[in-house]
Formats: sequence, structure tokens, C-alpha cells
Amino acid sequence: MVLALVVGAGAGGGAIVFRWLIKTFTMLLSGHADYSAAGHAANPHVPWLGMWFVVLAPVVAGLLYGPLVQRFAREARGHGVPEVMYAVARRGGRIAPQVALVKSLASALTIGGGGSVGREGPIVQIGSALGSTLGRLVRVAEDRMRVLVACGAAGGIAATFNAPLAGVFFAMELILRDFTAEAFGMVVLASVVASVIGRAAFGNTPFLQLPAFGVHHLSQYLLFALLGVLAGAVGVGFTRILYWIEDACDWAWRGPEWARPAVGGLFLGLLLLVLPQMYGVGYPVLENAVNGKYAIGFLLLLLIGKIAATSLTIGIGGSGGVFAPSLFMGAMLGAAFGATTQHLAPGVAGPVGAYGLIGMGAVFAGAARAPITAVIILFELTGEYTIILPLMTAIVLATLTSRALSRDTIYSLKLRRRGIDLDAPTPGTPFAGLTVATVMEPLPDTVDETMPLAKAVDVLAASPHGVLPVLTEDGNYLGTATARRAAEALAAGTADTSTVVAITHRPALITADSDLSTALEALVDTDGAGLPVLDPTHTHLTGWITHQSLLAALHRPTPPHTPPADA
Repeated sequence: MVLALVVGAGAGGGAIVFRWLIKTFTMLLSGHADYSAAGHAANPHVPWLGMWFVVLAPVVAGLLYGPLVQRFAREARGHGVPEVMYAVARRGGRIAPQVALVKSLASALTIGGGGSVGREGPIVQIGSALGSTLGRLVRVAEDRMRVLVACGAAGGIAATFNAPLAGVFFAMELILRDFTAEAFGMVVLASVVASVIGRAAFGNTPFLQLPAFGVHHLSQYLLFALLGVLAGAVGVGFTRILYWIEDACDWAWRGPEWARPAVGGLFLGLLLLVLPQMYGVGYPVLENAVNGKYAIGFLLLLLIGKIAATSLTIGIGGSGGVFAPSLFMGAMLGAAFGATTQHLAPGVAGPVGAYGLIGMGAVFAGAARAPITAVIILFELTGEYTIILPLMTAIVLATLTSRALSRDTIYSLKLRRRGIDLDAPTPGTPFAGLTVATVMEPLPDTVDETMPLAKAVDVLAASPHGVLPVLTEDGNYLGTATARRAAEALAAGTADTSTVVAITHRPALITADSDLSTALEALVDTDGAGLPVLDPTHTHLTGWITHQSLLAALHRPTPPHTPPADA
């Protein structure tokens, strides 16, 4: 609980710093607080360039963040959420600590230099990196490390968008992908703390100032349902175009990766020269569309332009999220749909703004396939409770349409393209139906927590697997010590002054009734070649499991076939 509170506070502070960085770089590189609403205005810092400065702004930003990402944290490239999902599902929640700093600078430079991406992906990765770093500093078990990562993600969303509920459900639905009472409670705590800090800095008002919403005729629900189907298709289309353009950029680029954002930024700048509304996140343009200030043709142009600009920003190596672009596309689609229905059925359609609001949540649901998050986050962003029923209708249909058209979401497809399937079913594995109890070995020798590290080094060197359990003086399980950590202590010169506790850590908790697939993942992620098997209270040892015992379960000889007696 204390760690969740600390992570929430850190994520809230990180969100404040991140938004300040975006504002600072946007002012430096464009001369405006938000250039998307400035038309073809010149940059007051370089007035002699006129509106042509937008061609150079992404190039300058790329020259700064390209080498930074390539040198210090390559996982900071792109929209960030898939990397966090992978870290939670496959790496025990471990995220490199430098990711928070590199992602903050790279994403702020990308957005400030005109990159048409959002800040949701970056703040999720920043908060998650903070949670992972704190978890490793205090050596928590891997299951709790995952929860701390989710706490960081929830806190970042809550503070950035003034949306504590949305932060919670984003973390549970997309990051943890599992609902448990303990995890939910910790994520809520982190989200609340981060939200309080964010509101102290940004105020307690809805993130977007949008028109009042109302359903004036029951037949509008049919129109909202149709909009949901269209939005689901747009969400899938955006996903496919995003990765198609990324593949095209990968195919075309032959130079060093650090220079790719700068060279590609020239093409992004040309697009911004034609459509300056694509500069940065573009919330003022979104609000204008929902307020009915654009014609139908221009709304469709903005929709196509956003898909192209966001895909190009990610494809050239930019850093930023896809949540805000999804909202932008949904607002353009919904406003165009609403304006069209007003022309066709003026007495039934209702105001254009209602369709713009519904479209925002529905396109995000179609792309991310996170219906709970989509409903909650749009409710909190707008502050309009009357939006809930039609929003739920459209979002459910958008999610179903997306599922019918594509197996993957905008987040999971990035991982599947790397050969990683987070939804791979476990029943088909060779370990189906087997538990740890069927293959665990007798306990090896144990190490007392008071043993001097110098002596523990000799004991570990003689152990068959280079890893031994460490017990307290009362015989309770404390963690494991590995030969690798002992060697690191020797290299650091601390082996003569410490006890074995200095190299003790707690790997994933495995019990006798855990399935073997879970045990294998834990073994792959741990430092040593063995893991202790604990009792249900996680305080005493009952056995030991190694790679060899798992392999033995795969290759047990089958009994010879006995022919029938009358054969």
C-alpha cells in the first residue's frame, strides 16, 4: 500500500513535468502554445521563415531525440503501451529505469516539434518505469512488481487527463489484463494520489471543454449504433495503416537509426505545411469540430490527415501515444456523420456535437478494444453523465466490429509482429494439466540470513544450480541468493563486509498447485536455475523446481503398449 502511494505520487509529479516539457518545447519550436489552432501563422522566433518553419520544426526535433532514443532507451520509440504490456506479461514488470527520462524528453520533443501523437502512451511508459524502478529498489516479488507497474500507468493517466477512474481501468484492462481485488485496490490508491497532485497543478476541471450533450429523440440510438459500427471500422483501418506506413518506413530507410527521425521529419513537415491542424496533439481543433465549426468535407480531410500524420510520426521513429489521435479521428468522424444526418433527417438527428463525442470513444474502442476504459475515460474527459447510455451503445458495437474485422488491437499487433502473443492459450502447452507438485524436487541446502557473504559465496559455488534459498533465523522464507549476484558482490568489493541478505531477492512466488507453464515463465525470468516452492502462506518451503525437472516432465517415458490377451 505504501509503495502504491509512492508510485502514484511519482507518476503525478512525472505528469506535471512531462506536460511542462511539452509546453516548453512547443513554444520553442513553434512559438505558440498550440500551433494546431494558429493556421499558417509564422513562428515569432524566426519570423523570416514565415509559415515554412513547420517544415524544419520536426527535423530539428528529430535531430535531438533521435540520438537520445537510439543511445539510451530504444524502447522509448513508438507509442509505449505495447512495451509496458510486454514487460508486465513476460518480463515480470521489469522496465529499464532510464526509460522514464528518455521517454519524457523524446515524446515532448516529438509533440513540440509537430509530431501528430498524444501524451497517453508516453505518460503510461513513464509512470510504469517509475513503478518498476521502485519495485526493484525495494526487491518486491514479481507479482507485486507487476501491480506497481500498473499503479504507475494508472497514476500517469489520472494526473495527465484529470481522470482517476479512467486511469484505474486503463491499467487494469490494458496493462494487467486481469482483475483482482488486491491489484484493483492498489491501483485505485495510486490513481487517487496522482489525480490529487495533478489537480493541484492543473485545476479540477474537465480536460476538454465540450458542448452539453442530450438525446432528443429515441431514434437517435439507431444513428449512434451505426456510428459505432463505422467507428470500429475506422479504428481497425487506422491500426492497419499505422503499421503499413511503419513497414514502408522500415523498408525505405537505409541510414543510421539515430538520423531517421530527422530525415523523416522533413516529410512530416511538408504534411504540416498543407494541414497545420495536424501539429502536435490538436485538442483545439478537436473542440472546434465537436462544436460544429467545420464543414463535412474538411472534417473528412482532417480525419484522413490525422491517420496519415500519426502513422508517419510513429513510422519515422517518433515517440508518442495513439490515444489522443484516436479521439481526434473519432471527433472528425462523428462530427461529419452528425452533420450528414442533419442534412438528411434534420428533425431527428439532433446536434452535431453529440455525434462528435460518441465518435471519440467509439474509434478508441475500435482501435484499442478496451470498452470499459473508453466509456469511463470519455465520461471523465467531458464531465457529461448523459453521454453514458448512447456512448455504451456505440462503444460495444465498435468493439464487436473491430473484433470481427481484426484479431489484434493497435497495441497487441505491435507485439504480434515481433512474434509475441499475449493471448496465447495455455491449455495447448505441453504442460497442460500438470502442476508443480508433480515435478518438484527435494529442498537443497538452505542459507541463514546471518551468514557472512564471503562464506555464502563458497556455499553458492558448490551448489549444483548456483542458487539457494535464504531463511530467516525463525526458519521463514526470505528469498534466494544466486551465484551471479555473489560474483557481482565480489567484483564490487563488498563480499567481506556484508551478509548474504545483501544479494538476496524475491523471485516470483510459486506454490505446489501452480501450473507448470507459470513455473516455466518464472524460471525464465529469474536470475538462477532454480526456484523455491512455497506453502500457501508463502512463508515456508515445501520443495524446489529447476529447468531439469520441467524438462523431465516433458520427456517422461510412456509405458509400453500391452497387446490384448487374445491377440
